[in-house]
Amino acid sequence: MRKDLISSLVAIVALTVMFGLAYPLVVTGVSQVVFPGRADGSQVKKDGKVVGSRLIGQDFSKDQSLFQSRPSPTDYNPAGTAFSNLGPNSKDLKDAIVKNAAAYLKRERPYNRGLTKAGIPPDAVQTSASGVDPQISVANARIQAGRVAARNRLPKAKVLALVKDNTDNRALGLFGEPGVNVLDLNLAIQGATR
Repeated sequence: MRKDLISSLVAIVALTVMFGLAYPLVVTGVSQVVFPGRADGSQVKKDGKVVGSRLIGQDFSKDQSLFQSRPSPTDYNPAGTAFSNLGPNSKDLKDAIVKNAAAYLKRERPYNRGLTKAGIPPDAVQTSASGVDPQISVANARIQAGRVAARNRLPKAKVLALVKDNTDNRALGLFGEPGVNVLDLNLAIQGATR
């Protein structure tokens, strides 16, 4: 019995060291060499300061001269990513979509006179699966371009060109629809206004 206990303890310690320490360190080391930017969270730096990540959406609602991210049930908290978990028949989901649609129309309709509820892209009023999706649809970006152009005193054509330049075509359309990374686009807008 003592022999079994000692061999069990040795196995626990050996497996803990191997799979709890050695394996994670090897994987981390390999990822740092092979994918240095991604291994560190795809951080975006501006003037040497980290301003965000290409992988995590941010709240830009305080600055209406910038493109806005899609709604987030976690207030863009990357430590608590979650979808709303509300089903299609949920009154709470319907109320949230109605509220988000009203806010979107209030913000965008002055710059897109013919915009109606039917013309709002789904990603403008619905949360993503993670709650922190960093991208919006091209349709959403095109609608927001009017407001961003007016607030930054840029020609709308220039803003639409920046939207096009920052559109990710998602590997030939095989992995979802094209999207626009909001952080990258906002940095491009800020660069164009200098």
